[in-house]
Amino acid sequence: MNSFKSPFRSPLFWRLLVSVCIANVLVLMLGGLLTRSFITFSMQQDFDWSALAQAADQAYETDGSVGLDAWVRQQREQGVDATLYENGEPLREIRLPPSVRDVLPAWLSSGHDIAMNPWPGFYVAVQNVTGSDGHARQLVAVSSSRSRIPPRTRGKILLGVQLGLSLLMIAGIGWWVARSVSRPVEAMRVATHKMATGEFATRVDRRWSNKHDELGQLARDFNGMAERIEHLVAHDRGVLQDLSHELRSPLARLHLILDLAQHSADPHEAAAHFQRAEREISRMDRLTAEMLALSRLEGGLPGMVREPVDLVALARDRVAAAHIDAEARGVVLHMADDGPIEVQGSGILLERALDNVIANAIKFSPPDGVVQIDLRHRDALAELQVRDHGPGVPEEELQLMFRPFFRGTNAAQASGHGLGLAIVQRVMQAHSGEVTARNLRDGGLEVLMRLPLQTSAETA
Repeated sequence: MNSFKSPFRSPLFWRLLVSVCIANVLVLMLGGLLTRSFITFSMQQDFDWSALAQAADQAYETDGSVGLDAWVRQQREQGVDATLYENGEPLREIRLPPSVRDVLPAWLSSGHDIAMNPWPGFYVAVQNVTGSDGHARQLVAVSSSRSRIPPRTRGKILLGVQLGLSLLMIAGIGWWVARSVSRPVEAMRVATHKMATGEFATRVDRRWSNKHDELGQLARDFNGMAERIEHLVAHDRGVLQDLSHELRSPLARLHLILDLAQHSADPHEAAAHFQRAEREISRMDRLTAEMLALSRLEGGLPGMVREPVDLVALARDRVAAAHIDAEARGVVLHMADDGPIEVQGSGILLERALDNVIANAIKFSPPDGVVQIDLRHRDALAELQVRDHGPGVPEEELQLMFRPFFRGTNAAQASGHGLGLAIVQRVMQAHSGEVTARNLRDGGLEVLMRLPLQTSAETA
C-alpha cells in the first residue's frame, strides 16, 4: 500500500510556492514604485507662482477671507496647497510639512521669492505680491505630484500597473518553472526512448540527476534502473554465450557417441556407447543447472528468503553427505567446530556453497589424503576453513579461481566446469560475506569462508 506523502515535504512544491510568493512580493513592490514614478513623471510641470500669487491676492481683495477660502479650495482640488501671508501671519491656515514650517519665518522675512523642488514630485514656493491696496503679501504654496491626482484615479493607475506587472511576472516565472520542470522530463523521455531501442548504456545527464527534488530523484532512480537493466542484459548475454560455448563440446561428443552406437554391430558395444551418452547427458544437465544457479546469484538473488541457519549443523550434514565420494577416492574427512553458530541467510544456497568447497577439496586430494573442515566464530564472524593436501594452486592463479569457467593448470586431469568456486563466491557476496583461498606451506589449498553472525536485532 502506498503511503501518503505530505506536499510540504516536497522540494518541488516549495519551489513552486516560493516562486509564486516572490512573484507577488515583486509585483507589489515594483507596482508601487513604478506607479509613484509614473505619477511623478506625468505630473511634472513648471508652476507660474507669480500668476498664482496675483490670483490669490485678487480673490482676497475682492471677497476677503471668503474669497481666499474659495480660491484655496479650488487650488487644493488641483493638488496645490497655498495661502497668503501678511505681516508674517497666514490669512488662511493650510497644512505644511514640519521642515517647511520651521524655515518659513526666515523665508518670509528675507523678502525674496523662493521656488524649490527639494525632492522629486514635491514643490515649495514663497512669492511676494503687492495688492492694489498697496499692502505687501506673500504667497506660500506646496504641491506634490500625488496630491494633484484624485485618489480614485491613483487607484486605477496602481491597479493597472500591478495588473500589467502581474501578467509579466506570472509569464516570466511561469516560463522559468515550466522550463525547469520540462527540461529534465524531456531528458528522461529521450533516455527512455533510447533504452526502448536497445541503448542500455543510456543515462540521464548529471545536471538533472543531481537536483535535490522529485525530478532529480526520478532521474537518479531511472539511472539506477538503467544500470541494473544493462547489467542484467549483459549478464544474461554472457551466460548464454558461456553456456553455448561449454555445451558445444559435450554435444559434439554425444553426436559422435550416438553415431558410433548406431553403426555398432555388437549389441554389447552399442550398450557401452549408450552408457557413455547417458553420462554426457548427465554432465550437460549438471552444467546447465550450475549455470542457472550462477545466473541467479549474479542477478542479485531476487526474493531470496533469509532465515536463521545453524551453520554447524549444516556443515555436519554436508560432510556426512560427502563421505560417499570421499570413501570412493580414499579420502578422510575431519571436522572440528566450536558448537552452534547461527547466521542469517538461505540454507539452500549455503548448502550448495559448502558442497562445492568440500567436493573441490576431495577432488584434488591424493588417495589416502585428509580434508580438514574447521568451523569457529571469531569476533562477529563465522569462519569455515576447508584444507586439503593436494597440489595447491599456482600463486598467479589464486585470484582467478573464483571466475566462472576458470580451470587452473592443476585441474587438467579433474572433471568439472569451473563453476563451483564461482558459485561459492556469489553465495558469500549474497550473504555479506567473503571467500578467499591460499596455498599451505606443507602443500595443499585452504579455502576460507567468512559470514557475519546473526545479531540479536535480526533474531527479534
